[in-house]
Amino acid sequence: MSTPTPHAPPTVLVVDDVADNLSLMFGLLRTAYRVRVANQGERALELAHAEPRPDLILLDVMMPGMDGYEVCRRLKADPATAHIPVIFLTAKSQVEDETFGLSLGAVDYITKPISPPIVEARVRTHLQLKASADFLRDRSEFLAAEVARRTRENEALQDVVVLAMASLGETRDNETGNHLRRTQHYVKCLAEQLKDHPRFAAELTPDAIRLLYKSAPMHDIGKVGIPDAILLKPGRLTPDEFEVMKTHTTLGHEAIHRAELSLGEDLPFLRYGKEITLSHQEKWDGSGYPQGLAGDAIPISARLMAVADVYDALISERVYKRAFTPEAARDTIAAGRGQHFDPDVVDAFLAVEPEFRAIAQRFTDTKG
Repeated sequence: MSTPTPHAPPTVLVVDDVADNLSLMFGLLRTAYRVRVANQGERALELAHAEPRPDLILLDVMMPGMDGYEVCRRLKADPATAHIPVIFLTAKSQVEDETFGLSLGAVDYITKPISPPIVEARVRTHLQLKASADFLRDRSEFLAAEVARRTRENEALQDVVVLAMASLGETRDNETGNHLRRTQHYVKCLAEQLKDHPRFAAELTPDAIRLLYKSAPMHDIGKVGIPDAILLKPGRLTPDEFEVMKTHTTLGHEAIHRAELSLGEDLPFLRYGKEITLSHQEKWDGSGYPQGLAGDAIPISARLMAVADVYDALISERVYKRAFTPEAARDTIAAGRGQHFDPDVVDAFLAVEPEFRAIAQRFTDTKG
């Protein structure tokens, strides 16, 4: 589609198989418009696609070969020409003829013999309407592009916020290496596997899975509040120390909640961050922490993270333990089905366990 520049007159395409009619319309319109003519339907379609594109088409109906009705059909079926207004200019004067022409997408219907003032007035009116429609369409396209740009910026900002918050916990516990990246991909993998499951389909929409992937790295941000003597202890924790370590769930949740309060609103993209941070240590049988939630009371996001987090902890070497083999980690997760983990999430894990191995290999920790 082309629109006239401020210094160029609109282009009008006149289509008629009678040379005298073309000459008449050319003489009538040439002082105000750039006029092109075609004496057959096929040629009309060629000129409709040529630059500069017509701003208006005056179209005869009765032509040999391709008639005006067929030309109009093809113009309206082609996105490149669909917005060009068409006025039928014909000797067919029956009401049903006019109704049929308008039903094909024409904007007006002028019968022959023509009245020059009527033709001039109709042409002027429809060109003004097209100019207004083009302005609104261009404005709409600009606004759509601007919304898309702002959306990309907002999503990029969300990513920065999430990664910055998650990195706070990671820098305090650098032993975890690529743990955040691995668990992020594990969670997405599980969510994709469960998105059509009757228990999970309503929750695991494409947008929800996208937000889960973004939010997963925040699950351990509460570790910033754990003393170094406990967080970095080169060995197993005492019962009292473990009680302190358990508070990383509530500390992380409160940190996100306070950030939202400072902005005066709940942020949808942090919803899963709050759920995962607070509840990823809950267990299906109610023996987890910090709230002792059980079964479906545990948010789905936290149930996914529970499997992802434990699996990664099992296959990772720590100062107080050797790394499990993938097979041993798989069997440990399977053994926790219905006790530690949601049974259906475990079943999903077992179905995609080779993908977990691939993720672990892709984001393996490097030792300096």
